[in-house]
Amino acid sequence: MKVLSVLQRGLDKVLRLTKRHGAFFVFMYLLGLVCTYATVPDKRGYHAYSLAPYELFVDIVLLGLLLSMLPHKLGLWIKRTLYIGAYLLAIMDVYCFVKFDTTITPTMLLLVGETDSREATEFLRSYITSDLIFSRLGWVLLVLALHIAWTAIWKRRQKTVEWMTAKWPRLMVLEECFGRTKPWMALAAGICLVVCTAKTFGNKVALARLMAYDNIGDVEHEMTRKDKAVLYQPFYRLTFSVYANALTAKQVKKLVDNIDKVAVDSCNYRSRNIVLIIGESFNRHHASLYGYDKATTPRQDRRAQRGELTAFSDVVAPWNLTSFVFKHLFSLYTVGDKGEWCDYPLFPELFRKAGYHVAFLTNQFLPQAKEAVYDFSGGFFLNNPQLSNAMFDTRNNQLFRYDDGLLNDYDRLKAENKENNLIIFHLKGQHVDYRTRFPANRRHFTPEDYERPELKKKELRVLADYDNAILYNDSIVDAIIQRFEDDNAIVIYVPDHGEECYEGNVHFYGRMHSTEITARLAREEFDIPFWIWCSHQYMVEHPEVAIQITRAKDRRFMTDALPHLLLYLAGISTPYYNETLNVLSPTYNEQRPRLLKSTTDYDKLERKDADAGMDKK
Repeated sequence: MKVLSVLQRGLDKVLRLTKRHGAFFVFMYLLGLVCTYATVPDKRGYHAYSLAPYELFVDIVLLGLLLSMLPHKLGLWIKRTLYIGAYLLAIMDVYCFVKFDTTITPTMLLLVGETDSREATEFLRSYITSDLIFSRLGWVLLVLALHIAWTAIWKRRQKTVEWMTAKWPRLMVLEECFGRTKPWMALAAGICLVVCTAKTFGNKVALARLMAYDNIGDVEHEMTRKDKAVLYQPFYRLTFSVYANALTAKQVKKLVDNIDKVAVDSCNYRSRNIVLIIGESFNRHHASLYGYDKATTPRQDRRAQRGELTAFSDVVAPWNLTSFVFKHLFSLYTVGDKGEWCDYPLFPELFRKAGYHVAFLTNQFLPQAKEAVYDFSGGFFLNNPQLSNAMFDTRNNQLFRYDDGLLNDYDRLKAENKENNLIIFHLKGQHVDYRTRFPANRRHFTPEDYERPELKKKELRVLADYDNAILYNDSIVDAIIQRFEDDNAIVIYVPDHGEECYEGNVHFYGRMHSTEITARLAREEFDIPFWIWCSHQYMVEHPEVAIQITRAKDRRFMTDALPHLLLYLAGISTPYYNETLNVLSPTYNEQRPRLLKSTTDYDKLERKDADAGMDKK
């Protein structure tokens, strides 16, 4: 009897909810579905979040239950506020998708915050056009119109019901039947709520986990998990964007506060032109420069054979995430130091303060509305106006489909170079999706070039595209070198991290982001190519550096220490320079633990499983 009583009370609450907030449930549910499906790209391989109808049902019912617990007048005003907020967010989110091919993102929110009234007015004039009504945004406007029409009808419901029952008396019978079915409908709704909650509970747990971190790096790492939260509604995307911007603001503030504290004692300008090329997703075991059986780096191979390019044999990345690597590459912080990376100066600041002209040409880290959290996390400190001014004299302002666009950018901007220059190129390299990283007419390798019977045709195609992307990258870095062959210049190439691409018995490409780093995973995702090229003029004027490079090529090295090598090459004397971290120095500490993800010592991993099956290429 007690169970029946509790059930009856529960059904009564559900009935009251449907009576008081039925329209809220119907129209907010419909709006949520529209937002879910209207923001799915019309491209092969893209699908809406499969659990959206279930999770949306739970969200709307819980909101309705909360409203039903409030005093009538207060609940009414809160409901109206929710209506306004929901429709405005939906319009903004779907509008951004229609116009910019993106929903609300942290970068989008940042760009909006930096827009003044004049720019906003110009934006509205340019982008608010009548054709929007017939786009996916029209779906949202249709729901809004239906909601307004229903509200108008509902206000006249009493007169409408009286008129209809007078004209059609049999409707009274239908109304009575509907009244008798209400308890069963409420029971069905309660069962649906339990089932939907069970199906979507995992995403709610993931969402709570995502919003519990205290730094943006951990947030990005969380977003690489297979069970990551799906931000399937505009409200969640806006909340996450506000949260991500708040986290980055803390680290930016530390970096900005330290700008005036950066100290340079002196500089002898050992190298007049230092060129740093930062690549992307390059597994060194796919480079012919490192013994791969496909000629993926023929231009680098020839330069190495002539003795002008020196490939280092044992270099690893500290992380397999671009944003983490960039923070380590740019900060004087190294793994194991006290504090955070943002407690230390960024090396381009030191170069500028020492009198170098610093140029940064990137094909990834420019603020753009559709920027994913990974690029946002990696580039936020590079794009902050104060930090950018402190680090760079020259920057490009355009992204390109292929990396050769950066070559034209440099040719246009090189007139700004001074007597002493640090020039940083940041390429897209082999960033997934590989087939989009090189022009179609530059395709060289095909699936038929690989004797890998264990791989499917689709997997062989991906493998060939990865090698084609490496071959195209080889042409880009060679073209960069060509621009400095007649100068006193030294060029350093380093990618951010490695990449999986069907090596051994693993049918996978990309990065696994596993919490456990095995020797096999380290080989694929952390082993990277690293080389230094010297122009003829540079070797003539700095034979001691050329000798140091040759002697150092087989030393163990992790790229978090790269800024100390750069400071040495520039001859910058500063309290932040640590000679034991300079791989060219005779006092270099080769025994420093190379901690991958700050947890796993690379040099203590068992190597026997790393090379198992790797003879299959």
